[in-house]
Amino acid sequence: MDFYTFDGNASGDDYEDIDWDTDDELEIQNITPSSCATLTTLNAQTINGEASSSAGPSNSDLVQKFLGMGFSKQLIAKAIKENGESNTNSILESLLTYSVLEVEDSPDELNSCHLNSPQQPQQECVDNDQLSSDYNESLCDDLSESDSSWSGGSEVADVTSSLPKHEKALLSLAKMGYSIEEASAAMERCGPQASIVELTDFICAAQMAKMEDVFFEEEKPKLPLRLNGDFKKRKLYDLDIWKRKKRKGILTEEDDAIRLPNPMIGFGTPTDAHVITHRILPDAAVGPPYFYYENVALAPKGVWDTISRFLYDVEPEFVDSKYFCAAARKRGYVHNLPIKNRFPLLPLPPRTVNDALPLTKRWWPEWDKRTKLNCLQTVIGSARLTDRIRKELERCGDTDNPPPHVQKYVMDQCRKWNLVWVGKNKLAPLEPDEVEMLLGFPRNHTRGGGISRTDRYKSLGNSFQVDTVAYHLSVLKELFPNGINMLSLFSGIGGAEVALHRLGIKLKNVVSVEISGANRDIVRSWWEQTNQKGNLIHLADVQQLNGDRLEQYMSSFGGFDLVVGGSPCNNLAGSNRVSRDGLEGEQSSLFYDYFRILDIVKCIMNK
Repeated sequence: MDFYTFDGNASGDDYEDIDWDTDDELEIQNITPSSCATLTTLNAQTINGEASSSAGPSNSDLVQKFLGMGFSKQLIAKAIKENGESNTNSILESLLTYSVLEVEDSPDELNSCHLNSPQQPQQECVDNDQLSSDYNESLCDDLSESDSSWSGGSEVADVTSSLPKHEKALLSLAKMGYSIEEASAAMERCGPQASIVELTDFICAAQMAKMEDVFFEEEKPKLPLRLNGDFKKRKLYDLDIWKRKKRKGILTEEDDAIRLPNPMIGFGTPTDAHVITHRILPDAAVGPPYFYYENVALAPKGVWDTISRFLYDVEPEFVDSKYFCAAARKRGYVHNLPIKNRFPLLPLPPRTVNDALPLTKRWWPEWDKRTKLNCLQTVIGSARLTDRIRKELERCGDTDNPPPHVQKYVMDQCRKWNLVWVGKNKLAPLEPDEVEMLLGFPRNHTRGGGISRTDRYKSLGNSFQVDTVAYHLSVLKELFPNGINMLSLFSGIGGAEVALHRLGIKLKNVVSVEISGANRDIVRSWWEQTNQKGNLIHLADVQQLNGDRLEQYMSSFGGFDLVVGGSPCNNLAGSNRVSRDGLEGEQSSLFYDYFRILDIVKCIMNK
């Protein structure tokens, strides 16, 4: 998971005004997501030259939009003059027509799609240079069944192969019935080199996710570009599922079908007598590959419903790590792993604060009833805060039972910052090695990155709880006795890798995608220190991971057995009172990249 943190260590004075609940359970509130950030914002600017003369301030946004698609100022001005400013669909049709007619006037520029070959498949003319593998052909069955004629006739359609790539892609999307807004937003987000499959994947994901206009600027009826009588959109699922996933509007509490269980033990924990060992997965979720997705359980309303719908309607498994260790960590996990014959890591970790940190037991006052720590955050309490608490307790004299108001103040700070007793009237935040132990990592795991204590807390606060994750992944040991190939998205400090290693599962090939250079250094250092014999491939950005690159990796070692990851929780976490925008948030919207990549991997492997 990515970062939500403050610069440096948090001070008691500096953060007194932050409305943080002192107990995780209090975070379940009726929080209405704020309006989302749009995917693209077109800055209206004055256009010089010929386009400027016909496109004044009233239509500068329109001109800027078509400039962004790659059309020239002269063509834009001509199209607006002929069609008026209000009909954007007609303007775009005219622009495409002009582009094709220009190509007709320059026959030397034509490539392999010839005018005398009208029977050549449309797909080959449009995106042959983009689609590099057979699996893309199977995904595009629905894309290739369009007529070979549009406003310029069949001969005009055949010369589209000589258009620039962005215009070919735009034409293809238009023939499939997508609107200008959808097509331009997809091309803006995915880049000029994106294939048709990637663009349609993005648009389909955006349509399904639009609870609050997640991706597009404004909610309004979108007229498809009808370049001929018939058009087809790519079918991601069958019609019933597709309609259900296109629900509009904010999900209310009544709409939200997913409820957080109490106790939060998922399908069972090692010490729980009521363990579920059987479930029925939707057909679309059945592997290969196995997938495992994690994020904060206490997300805004509707978030987990959306996550579940995207991840093939698999029911989330909500688990609190307090059933595995001495710190609470409420997380939701969506996966298609078997749930029978799970087993925990041994030895079992200590499950109370005093057992985990025995040196604190001597100083722990009777009125501090905590046996578990709250969720470990990316920030810690400052020395100024702990010094103020000490002085407040000392003013109460030598009594072991300070007044109730003092006890309440101290306990509020202890829960908020996970402070522990280190002396008489003395509290201190956890050390990085103590956090590592509570989360199931080896001692000094985060020192391998050569980073500061502050950054160690930051990296640990966003990591998996290894014992919890290992319990879920333990079923893979029997399934893959010779080792596993894993795609690790949003790898962080390698929680999944550590869990598999501690389970005794050999890591044959790991493609690890993580934006933080410090975190990549930590994983690399751990890989070397544990003498891993497999291959570790590091990538920086999930948004740059496309189908061609995935197919290249998968062809080299035979596919992925597991796709694991937890996208950033920045806009989901209850401790974020500034931009808790749900999956519409800038960072947490990267969940859709997890789905996009997983869907591509499944398509390749199903082939």
